[in-house]
Amino acid sequence: MPQEFYKKVSPPFLYRGCDRDLGLESTLQELPLYNFSVEVGAQHCPPTGVEIANFFEKYPLLPGVILLEEGKYIGMISRRRLSELLFRPYGQELLFHQPLGILYSSVRAAILLLPDTTLILTAMQLTLRRPSELSAEPVVVQTAPDTYKLLDIQELNIASWQIRGIETQVRYERSQAQMIQNDKMASLGRLVDGVAHEILDPLNFIWGNLTHVSEYSQDLMKLVAAYTQHSTDTSVEINHLKQEIEFDFLEQDLTKALSSIRTGAERLKKLVIGLQNFCHIDELYPKTADLHACIDNLILLMNSRLQGEIEIVKNFGRLPPVSCFIGELNQVFLNILSQSVDTLLNEAVRHQLNPDSITGIEKPLIEITTEIVSREAPKTEALLSRWISIRIADNGPGMSQKLQQQIIESFSVGRRADKETTLAVSYRIITAKHGGKLNFRSELGVGTEFEILLPLV
Repeated sequence: MPQEFYKKVSPPFLYRGCDRDLGLESTLQELPLYNFSVEVGAQHCPPTGVEIANFFEKYPLLPGVILLEEGKYIGMISRRRLSELLFRPYGQELLFHQPLGILYSSVRAAILLLPDTTLILTAMQLTLRRPSELSAEPVVVQTAPDTYKLLDIQELNIASWQIRGIETQVRYERSQAQMIQNDKMASLGRLVDGVAHEILDPLNFIWGNLTHVSEYSQDLMKLVAAYTQHSTDTSVEINHLKQEIEFDFLEQDLTKALSSIRTGAERLKKLVIGLQNFCHIDELYPKTADLHACIDNLILLMNSRLQGEIEIVKNFGRLPPVSCFIGELNQVFLNILSQSVDTLLNEAVRHQLNPDSITGIEKPLIEITTEIVSREAPKTEALLSRWISIRIADNGPGMSQKLQQQIIESFSVGRRADKETTLAVSYRIITAKHGGKLNFRSELGVGTEFEILLPLV
């Protein structure tokens, strides 16, 4: 190789990338990148194919060369493309000593150009979409506005497989943790159901005997009244006893006391039945359920958290029984309602600490609306064009665009493998388990609304 070429071209430099372990969020700038470029528009002695070929021979790991014209990027020639061109019949005689610009016009092909902030997994997906004849071509990585480097496709493949292995391990550990969590929840559900059953048994004794106690007390009062009416001579001892026990007050208050006991027993019975329904353990196949009853039970269980500060408005439409996994659907309703309650209570506390703020003036409100809706659907899904809609809206402060984007990203498979939130779990239950949709919209200063769509079949 002429010594002049060494003077014109800087030797290739390999950037080793980042030392930290690769992960799902790793980008191309963390991989080894080759910095090797030549100026093809030189007026005197432009580089030729033989010079580049000899350069490749000296640096066997160099995947290609970046071509510049007046300092601007115009393209790339890979080692493989140059070798194919020069080893064609009469390739060496016709093209070997031609300027590199002429060679590039002969081997020009689609080049994958990506910014260095591209995720490694995304870059790998893009390389797999290339035609088979370009599958081994290096990737051009733009690291600055006028700076380009080369990424060997083998380096990208190795990094991608490492990340896939990490992702698989994370998914496996996640699935194992989820199985353990599901087993714990099932055991807890059986335990709570057993406790609720044990509470319900003595409660039924109270409830069953309360009617008889009420009737007996009324009969005894009638008997006392009859004795008082027909007795001509009431002894001093009886009068003293009536005064001691405050008989007149006792006669009036006994009915009220029995009514209060009945109300308390009825409320406790509803609470225990609601607890049993919420702890329902789903089987392998879905069963029909009354969604309105499920929502009512959840509101009853959450009544202690509402503290009388949050108003619940129910706009229930006419819904048929829905085939679903009611235990998991209850979890979705609980997750969304809990988030709305937490948001409203936090906003109420902030308003108490800062009464002069313009937020938090309205009474905290959660509105639950159910109805059957029709939505446009592809022809292949014509049977699923009717949906059961459950909308849970609050008049809280709303979400920022950044928080909304984080929630949307948590619905993706990759994000769930990294960290799973309650809304991500709800999204999976609605979409994967029930074939439905989970939508939400939020506006600062207005509130947030979640919409659950279940297919009506």
